[in-house]
Amino acid sequence: MFKSIFDTFANCFKIPELKSRILFTVLLLAVCRLIALIPIPGLDGAALALFFEQNAQQSGGLLGMYSLFTGGAMERCAIGSLGIMPYISATIIIQLMSAVIPQLSKLIREEGGRIKIIQYGRYLTVLLCLGQGFVMSLGWENPQKVFGENFVGNLVLVENLWWYRIQTTLILTTGTILLMWLGEQISERGIGNGASLIITIGIVSRVPQAMTALWLMFFPPRGVQANYNLFHAIALVLLLVAVVAAVIAVVQAQRKVPVQYAQRAVGRKVYAGGTSFLPLRVNYSGVMPIIFAQAILMFPEKIFFTLAQVTEKSLAGFSKVCQAVAVALQHGSPLYISLEALMILFFAYFWVATQFNEVQIADDLKKYGGYIPGVRPGQATSDFLHRAMSRITLAGAVFLVVIAIIPTLLFKWVGVPFEVGQFFGGTSMLITVGVMLDTTRQMESHLLMRHYDGFLKKGRIKGRF
Repeated sequence: MFKSIFDTFANCFKIPELKSRILFTVLLLAVCRLIALIPIPGLDGAALALFFEQNAQQSGGLLGMYSLFTGGAMERCAIGSLGIMPYISATIIIQLMSAVIPQLSKLIREEGGRIKIIQYGRYLTVLLCLGQGFVMSLGWENPQKVFGENFVGNLVLVENLWWYRIQTTLILTTGTILLMWLGEQISERGIGNGASLIITIGIVSRVPQAMTALWLMFFPPRGVQANYNLFHAIALVLLLVAVVAAVIAVVQAQRKVPVQYAQRAVGRKVYAGGTSFLPLRVNYSGVMPIIFAQAILMFPEKIFFTLAQVTEKSLAGFSKVCQAVAVALQHGSPLYISLEALMILFFAYFWVATQFNEVQIADDLKKYGGYIPGVRPGQATSDFLHRAMSRITLAGAVFLVVIAIIPTLLFKWVGVPFEVGQFFGGTSMLITVGVMLDTTRQMESHLLMRHYDGFLKKGRIKGRF
């Protein structure tokens, strides 16, 4: 088995075009990692990195997730601290706006419209970077408020604060724009989706840190008692295998709705009928519901905790209520997990409702002479697709809930370090597996075009339901 896999990778370098694409992708990903390592002038990145290393157990909330997406750049005060997330956020905002604004929806269907939509996304990325970069510069300016009272010292080494803020904002914006450009170059001239690969390489870069934490779990330093034994190690391995297998199965899962095309004549040409299918993905929304839910739940705890501090002297009763609510909404609490599960279910259906247009699909089928056997064309087809998508979306949403809460349960209730638990589910697992599958599919297609054996015996990666 392993020999065939190594032979397949060797075949990848026998194809000149595929070899150049792979090397080009690896080179640009290495540049992305350099962007995540070079500190911003005027900031003491080493002090913040040391603080994160000493307080690794406290990284399971907002800062931990954001640092995960940036590949640890934020911990080092690097020029890529914003990561490529502003570009991803701008793309998502444009997609959601196109579903509710008729002008954008019409522009997408026009010739050359998608190029303009991409340009709008770039402009919006710059605006988001300027805003987020300025806020991040203020956060580094007051590290005790952001990272907790345990942080001792200052990060800013520049006396002129306004010069520091302007410089840091521009550098952070430039870093994200550079990452965005590198991602587009990878998508065009490399292998795989550039933006997704940049996020994935940042997640994978945390593997050595996770392996170190995992080793210390079972083999702690002298004088420290080990709380885990061989049975815990076997349980973790089995859980990891089960999670990876489940993610692969659900990411590729789809319901194939059969479609029959009748024979039709267009001018003097006669097009023969045939049979095809509509692939309805079970996890249509991907990782978006988890990101939305976790992004929203980042703020209530901070808001109520701030209100409790502000009103501690003037409104003691209200302050106690806010303090109790803030404690109840802490990351990993039962209330937090329940709200996260409900939000994931909601956003899974919300994403499908805004991105899956069953009316347009039904109209296109009717236009080209296609129909679903046993279902009348038009409104009946639209209703059928709506019901089918709603049912499989429920299964995908429940799966996302389970995957999302596994790292939290391991971190808060089992005591597994956050660096280790984040690889047992959540956004990191979904993104990594999804991107690896997509990249493998592209490499597979290049191999099969040149009559080489692919990664699978059947020669292709199939979706299944």
